[in-house]
Amino acid sequence: MATREITKRLSQYQAPGLNPDLIQVAARPSRKDSATVKLSILWNKRNALYKATLTGLILSLIVAFIIPVRYTSTTRLMPPDHAGGGMTSILAALTKGSSELASLGGELFGLKSSGEIFVGMLRSNTIENAIINKFDLRKVYRARTLQATRDDLEDRTEIAADRKSGIITIKVSDRSASRAAEMSREYVNELNRLVISMDTSEAHRERLFLEGRLTEVQQDLEAAEKDFSIFASKNTALDVKEQGRAMIGAAAELEGQLIAAQTTLEGLRQIYTANNVRVRSVQARIDEYRRQLQKMSGKVPSSTGNDGTSPQGGGTQAGGTSDSNQADYPTIRELPILGVTWADLYRRTRVEEVVFETLTKQYELAKVEEARETPSVKVLDAAEVPEKKSFPPRLLLMLFGTVFAFCFASVWVLVSARWQEVDAEDPSKRLARDVIQTMQEKPWIARTIALVRKTKARPGFRNRNGAKEREEE
Repeated sequence: MATREITKRLSQYQAPGLNPDLIQVAARPSRKDSATVKLSILWNKRNALYKATLTGLILSLIVAFIIPVRYTSTTRLMPPDHAGGGMTSILAALTKGSSELASLGGELFGLKSSGEIFVGMLRSNTIENAIINKFDLRKVYRARTLQATRDDLEDRTEIAADRKSGIITIKVSDRSASRAAEMSREYVNELNRLVISMDTSEAHRERLFLEGRLTEVQQDLEAAEKDFSIFASKNTALDVKEQGRAMIGAAAELEGQLIAAQTTLEGLRQIYTANNVRVRSVQARIDEYRRQLQKMSGKVPSSTGNDGTSPQGGGTQAGGTSDSNQADYPTIRELPILGVTWADLYRRTRVEEVVFETLTKQYELAKVEEARETPSVKVLDAAEVPEKKSFPPRLLLMLFGTVFAFCFASVWVLVSARWQEVDAEDPSKRLARDVIQTMQEKPWIARTIALVRKTKARPGFRNRNGAKEREEE
């Protein structure tokens, strides 16, 4: 106060022969005096500062406990096995496995690693929509639209990949600790499903082609086997080569027995007559040998023997026997004709079998190669139910609120003191008073001022303020 009085008197004093600017410079207080004055003002208003600081502490404490608590669950994923392809792999090979230089080269060429691709997939709408639908987050977050729900989910989710190690970190915050852990695990599950469904590697395309081709070949093989079985069953052609070899051997054996029987018959005719029992039995055996040879060769058996006599009822029986036996298996004459069709059907079946076996082997190899090339999601640290809250930091909020209240009160006190020093006729002060008067005419501001004045008009409050004002004076 004394400094301000001296400054005012010096400004009003006009000594003859002195420059007024020099007087103002001389009357201006130093920085040290200015800081002392400000500290003095704050010390005089220490009770108000104390109350403001205490009020800030109480309010910040209330706010810290009113803010909903959040829990954060963390999941860490290992980088994919082939965390770089194309030019990145070449750079890694040229730099003898230097992952940092390879990643730098990939960034220079605009290439992305599989880890960064995983991060982008985790932030995609596909995975976010799947998590929103599974946990019904639209109802949990009380969001009106799906986009608003996704925005809330992104605010509560942190996904990042370390540049050096490539480890992907997923942090999910939620009011429920168990739900935060489940959502963090669901991110991994949805990522794995999306990677498998969108895999477009060469092995995957090869496996799809082989799978379709294998289905077609299997159908052709079944049709070929069916045609071959119907033909073989209808013509009794199980194996034409083996059947021909067996029938030729049997025909040769019958031919030998026929020659032996004819020799025997010639000898018996030299001794006995044609009506002799032994002669007739040998003759019947010779006729039977001839009929069997004719059936095997495909010729129509005759009803008379070599001597021109007809066997006793043997022609019709032999013919009937020939017809029945001829239906059981093909003759030697028919085998070459059946052999062509049989060979074609057999060759077709064998070709389809070989193609089916080859495609089956390639299909299995393609499945193994696809499983090897598919970027697998490997969990390094699985999500666990958090035991401590991650938000809000109550101690920090209380400290910040207290410091802010103290600083704000200090600034208010200094500004009020500076405002009181301004001359009442100052244009800026008059403008400020006009603005305040206009604002006070507003109904809601008038009610607020009346309420404050009514509070100050209480006896206890007025006595305390009066005592403080006397102490300050």
